Amino acid sequence: MNADLERLIALQKLDSVADAARRKLAAEPGVEQALAARLEAATMAVATSKEKLAANKSARTALEKDVALHQGRLSKFREQGMAVKTNQEYQAIQHEITFAQTEIKKIEDTILERMLESDELTVELKRAESALAAERKAVEADRTTMSAEQGELKRTMDRIAGEREILEQALDPKLLMIFEQVARKRNGIAVSEARDGICMICHVRLRPQVFNSVRRNDAIIQCDHCNRILYFVPAPVAPPTAADSVTPQAR
Repeated sequence: MNADLERLIALQKLDSVADAARRKLAAEPGVEQALAARLEAATMAVATSKEKLAANKSARTALEKDVALHQGRLSKFREQGMAVKTNQEYQAIQHEITFAQTEIKKIEDTILERMLESDELTVELKRAESALAAERKAVEADRTTMSAEQGELKRTMDRIAGEREILEQALDPKLLMIFEQVARKRNGIAVSEARDGICMICHVRLRPQVFNSVRRNDAIIQCDHCNRILYFVPAPVAPPTAADSVTPQAR
């Protein structure tokens, strides 16, 4: 293979790896935002559960005060019932006592419902707190992994920068200029494999004489359509089989 063509292929591979590394690094703020959002959602779930439990407790406290109020009225009516002198007064007091007892029963039933609800909310809160603890652990692990990947990506880019500099120095400056001009216009891809008579990046069929020249890999040839520098990958040579190694027996 032409030495400069080989260098250009290597240069493209380095640039592609570097570009992928840059994209990952650029995406990390978004990943961090997603991690923070996960943590915030789990935290909000705990806060919501606590608010529900607090509201339940406040409602029960208010109901208990209502019960106490009706019980006070009930005691008062019973005392008054001891002093009534007429049947009409007695019936009126009994009506008030019955009403107070009914209200107390209704409120106590509601308190029981709130107590059962409180048990469910307590379980919900514990579940939310457990989920928050697990999410914190998972997010911390993801952040640790992301930090390690970030360091590795930066080291990769530093290594590529050094290897690229060596390749640039060995390349013909004119070829390097062509490479960089095409890369700028073609999303960073300046070199393409030609296979079955087609440029594998733009997918345009090459003229037969052009493809035949590319197959030799002994010159710098550009695609007529996208201007990318073309190269050819020969089919791998099949390893010899056992049958190939057997010497025919003399007759």
